[in-house]
Amino acid sequence: MKHIVQILCAVFLFSTTVSAKTPAIKVVGSSTVYPFTTVVAERFGQETKYPTPIVESTGTGGGMKLFCAGVSTNTPSVTNASRAIKSKEKALCEKNGVSWIEIAVGNDGIAFANSNDGPKINITKKQLWEAMAALGSHPKKWSDIDASLPDQEIKVMVPPPTSGTRDAWNSLVMKKGCPKDILEAQGKKKCYLLREDGAMVEAGENDTLLIQKLVADSNYFAIFGFSYLDNAKDKIQAATIEGAEISLDSIQDYSYPVARPLFIYIKKEHIGTVPGLKKFMKMYVSKKTMGPKGYLIDRGLVPLDKATYKEMVSRTK
Repeated sequence: MKHIVQILCAVFLFSTTVSAKTPAIKVVGSSTVYPFTTVVAERFGQETKYPTPIVESTGTGGGMKLFCAGVSTNTPSVTNASRAIKSKEKALCEKNGVSWIEIAVGNDGIAFANSNDGPKINITKKQLWEAMAALGSHPKKWSDIDASLPDQEIKVMVPPPTSGTRDAWNSLVMKKGCPKDILEAQGKKKCYLLREDGAMVEAGENDTLLIQKLVADSNYFAIFGFSYLDNAKDKIQAATIEGAEISLDSIQDYSYPVARPLFIYIKKEHIGTVPGLKKFMKMYVSKKTMGPKGYLIDRGLVPLDKATYKEMVSRTK
């Protein structure tokens, strides 16, 4: 009997040691997608035999650099992205032998928000460009742009250049709001440039901290994803843009003019090499997770339409 107990203890200790030595899946990338992937990672750790994936918020651009750096298991297996992979990032991945599976996990709207103690505004892309652009007239107050806007100093916290939210804001707002003559004469990159007189304050990738700053100073506006707004609507409010309010419905049907898809990228070379990666990918796209009634929807993710969702599931097979 004693001999049997010793054998059972040895087996238990061996399995525990193996589990402890199993490397965790590494995830980097977008601060917008971060809270969704973190929830999936926590459930994955609880519901499977694998360690909880390590999820870091590095910004979409920073995440792509790390993801595309190579195929070693020291590199991330997954990167979150709040915009699609760029041509130069594809080239970097291909140079380093990295191939990927692109999965759209849902939709998001970019909010232009301020404290509930501040004014609720209705603004256009043209007016936003005028307020923010280096090539604009550098108005001091919002009311200098239009009398319907608040008589208060322009102060906006903007995402860093490595942020996918910044990239999406550039293409959906700064490019669209840029005067046609400037766009044609100088190109879109000039339209993206922000004024440097102190009105635009570059913030980090921590969107929760942004909300705290908005609450502390009602003169500030900030730019971030819908899920952060949805989870703090008792403290902050979003501007109406081009007459459209940001909501689950207006994001899903893209009637809100600053809506975009969100992604995760899976490194193909790590499937079968990094333990649990395929299972993690399948868990992420399951109905329970990102389906129309999935738990990520309760966290503020706007679900994909049926056809797109079906296509994403097929990519994980």
